[in-house]
Amino acid sequence: MDENFSGKSPDVTATFTPSWLGINWRYASSILLLHLLALLAFLPSMFSWTGVVLAVLGQHLYGGIGLNVGYHRLLTHRSFKCPLWFERTLALLGCCCLEESPIIWVAWHRRHHHASDREHDPHSPRDSFLWGHIGWLFIESENSAVEVLRDRYAPDLVRDPFMVWLESDDHWIGVVLASWLLYFAVGYGVGTLMGESPAAAAQFGASLVVWGCFVRTVLVWHVSWSVNSVAHRWGYRNYDTPDDSRNNFVIGILAGGEGWHNNHHAMPSSARHGHKWWEFDLAWATIRVFERLGLITDIKLPSPDLIGEPASDNP
Repeated sequence: MDENFSGKSPDVTATFTPSWLGINWRYASSILLLHLLALLAFLPSMFSWTGVVLAVLGQHLYGGIGLNVGYHRLLTHRSFKCPLWFERTLALLGCCCLEESPIIWVAWHRRHHHASDREHDPHSPRDSFLWGHIGWLFIESENSAVEVLRDRYAPDLVRDPFMVWLESDDHWIGVVLASWLLYFAVGYGVGTLMGESPAAAAQFGASLVVWGCFVRTVLVWHVSWSVNSVAHRWGYRNYDTPDDSRNNFVIGILAGGEGWHNNHHAMPSSARHGHKWWEFDLAWATIRVFERLGLITDIKLPSPDLIGEPASDNP
């Protein structure tokens, strides 16, 4: 499931249709609701430059560090080692992206690597682009059934009491709501200290929530989901992997290095996804900073032999 690939790719051009079990109202309703809440950003009363700055910074703090470095490269692929307290801090930041608990996210992604662009892939865009991007979250499918996947694909996290606690009774959602409350409280407090009226201070606090939480989360969602959809449809390939993974320049930059997806599928355990000089990998740069700070050790890198392996344009 997390092994280096070498060799030529077989013919994997067949399409498939996932078995649908019905609408997943838990995800569908929450995704639609948050998109509606993000639209509050168009209200003049909800605009603040501070909120916009928080939305931009939050892309890297939660999406880049929490999701890409924490959920993906650490918890899913164990690309490096770090102290337990730091691992759990990264997990909490990842929770704030509202992409499920660490256990479920890791199980989904390991399943994706195990059956990438084949019948049991939870979110291959072979059936349709929309399915790979967001449809798999709206429609229940055997390929993403959490009660089946969690124990098979995330047994290491299931043995961690902290990760189990985050998942049980949806405590991870409580973490998200607490972070939103903190944004409002800080905004309200700053407004009060600046001499604003209670109503104006509350309006400023609300603007931080709208931009720093709602807008930022929706942006992180679509950038993250584009790795599943866009980066399995369009781009170039450095390696002949047995799937449709592509390196997509736009997603590579927007997703902080996650869009160098063909590189990642060639060696999932590598902490560095950008292999060419132009493939800037912000998550990898962040990992190097953490390494210099002594927070990260035993980093896994792509083998020189792998980087030297040519590929055709088509899988």
